[in-house]
Amino acid sequence: MKKEKYIVTGGSGFIGSHIIEKLIDENYEVIVVDNQSNGRNPIINSKAKYHDIDISCLSSIEKIIDLLRGCNGVFHCAALIDVQESIEKPIKYENNNTMSTLNLLEATRKAKVKNFVYSSSAAVYGNSNKFPINEDCDTGPISPYGAQKYYGEVICKVYSELYGINTSCLRYFNVFGERQKISGAYANVIGIFKHQISKNKPLTIRGDGNQKRDFIYVKDIANANIKAMTSKKSFCGEIFNIGSGKSYSINEIASFFGGEKVFIDAVKEPKESLANIQKSYNLLNWKPSIDVKDWIKSQLTNFSD
Repeated sequence: MKKEKYIVTGGSGFIGSHIIEKLIDENYEVIVVDNQSNGRNPIINSKAKYHDIDISCLSSIEKIIDLLRGCNGVFHCAALIDVQESIEKPIKYENNNTMSTLNLLEATRKAKVKNFVYSSSAAVYGNSNKFPINEDCDTGPISPYGAQKYYGEVICKVYSELYGINTSCLRYFNVFGERQKISGAYANVIGIFKHQISKNKPLTIRGDGNQKRDFIYVKDIANANIKAMTSKKSFCGEIFNIGSGKSYSINEIASFFGGEKVFIDAVKEPKESLANIQKSYNLLNWKPSIDVKDWIKSQLTNFSD
């Protein structure tokens, strides 16, 4: 029997590489499209086929169409993801994030591929005052990045309604796990703390540290993607929260690591995030498996560069 074949954009990145790993483990054929903008090792899994293509360029559509022919679906993970950088460089982010999603959907339509899973973000909610947040809550992005992710959801639904593509949009909360960035523009707080602990440096906390986040394990994210892709249900831009359903303050996360804390200038960010994940359980039969507190404690002895 011929293997099912999937394309993963941004497959050299943190989340994309874990999706590839799970697809390979489940005996699917995998094609990776990535322009290496994040500077990572381009080949994470040698069993996948890698193509260096910038999908935000209109001139790349024909190349993508050729790769898509005969595929069963697309996992769209490629994006520039740093919220603060998107505020400083909104045009760069708009050109990359918005155009890559539109170009990829158009290539998907022309190649007659019927399944598309879009990596969205809890950033679309902005400063919500309802917790836990469910998928029906108002959106109100407070950064260009959040606005671009929301537009991606909108255009997925449009392509479902106009062209019959089966699209689902996964709103990730704060993702952690193996291969996360530990320093630089795209590092999250757990990656930053990991790097600082390994260097015997104090943990730098933005603002007062009371901001709370819902942390979700990257392998649980990969599992949610594959459940959305392989579901027998028809999705028309369906939105799913992918979080843990539990939140911790940044101060609590720092305490799990231990060590000295230093408080630095606050940045523009939501005060709290907490996902209602009941819909993902009901429609995708998905739930998280790893809690961030347990993961940090299990990894402490291995935290070194």
